[in-house]
Amino acid sequence: MLHESRFYTKLYGEDDGKVNQSPSPKKSVQCNLCGKMCKIRENSLGFCNTQKNIEGKLYSINYQRIASSHIDPIEKKPLYHFLPGSSTYSLGGFGCNFSCLNCQNYMLSMNSFNEFNSTKILPETIVKNAINNNCLSISWTYNEPTLYFDFARETSLIAHEKNLRNVYVSNGFMSEESLDETLMFIDAFNIDLKFYSDELYRKICGGRLDIVLDNLKAIYQAKNKRKAHLEITTLLINDLNTDEDHIKSICSFVLEELGSEVPIHFSRFFPMHRMNDRSPTNIDYLLRAKEIAVEMGLEYVYLGNMPADNNTYCPNCGELLMARERYCNSDKNRIRNGHCTNCGHKINMIFD
Repeated sequence: MLHESRFYTKLYGEDDGKVNQSPSPKKSVQCNLCGKMCKIRENSLGFCNTQKNIEGKLYSINYQRIASSHIDPIEKKPLYHFLPGSSTYSLGGFGCNFSCLNCQNYMLSMNSFNEFNSTKILPETIVKNAINNNCLSISWTYNEPTLYFDFARETSLIAHEKNLRNVYVSNGFMSEESLDETLMFIDAFNIDLKFYSDELYRKICGGRLDIVLDNLKAIYQAKNKRKAHLEITTLLINDLNTDEDHIKSICSFVLEELGSEVPIHFSRFFPMHRMNDRSPTNIDYLLRAKEIAVEMGLEYVYLGNMPADNNTYCPNCGELLMARERYCNSDKNRIRNGHCTNCGHKINMIFD
């Protein structure tokens, strides 16, 4: 089903420059959904393969179509400080505005929709499925949720009416315009901060560092919007972003531009997609990354894709606040009314 996109500009009569090939540039448009700002000729798709120019209008061809859905622990997103111990209704589809060489879901992100490889689903059905499976939230994940803006917005507004929360697991490369509206209906974000290097962002992902950093600041500050919960994930890859200076740069950004209470997840890389020749990340790099982050003052630091102590401790007194054996053990929750039961320190944890 086609749905006219919310964010685009008509470029009729202009010289398109480097745009996708098509018979005529006369009805070109610029997609304003993400940081790529694709200029798209008539009858052509944008980089992400989800936005199509049809007779001078831009349409989302993935509207009400998904490739996969699943019931997941919220910690799998990963979100450790948002509705801990709950289940989330996860869904996603095809396409991405990045081209990461190490993509874990490349079978989805590097392909496009058709009537045979995707399933039509209504927003009301998504909400009903979440409720029937005792989920407290709906997570847009598996591929880049920015590309689902219209579908996600419609679904999320219905979800809020039913007291469900909404989650984006995203690369953080949305446009300022689309993020501004996304903040109206998304309750929690996990954003990938893949590198603290514009060169690596361009080389490995086909993106830009500055846009991701600006969006992280916008999500954290959320001026005049409902303040959304934020967590960050950085996948550490041997010899790319594992040196101490790189880790310190990431931590400094979080401390100086966001806040020490923002949870960060350092995750272990495994060979995938076009990086099959690389070895899994040396565990010592991840352990050292956590040490650096804690030493610099980050309050909640976790390690992913490896065995680790991922319990939550009070950053003030060190009290064990929440035990996790892979996922949350709600029976070992020592947080009351948002504070540590031992010393009263305010804890950045959302329970409802």
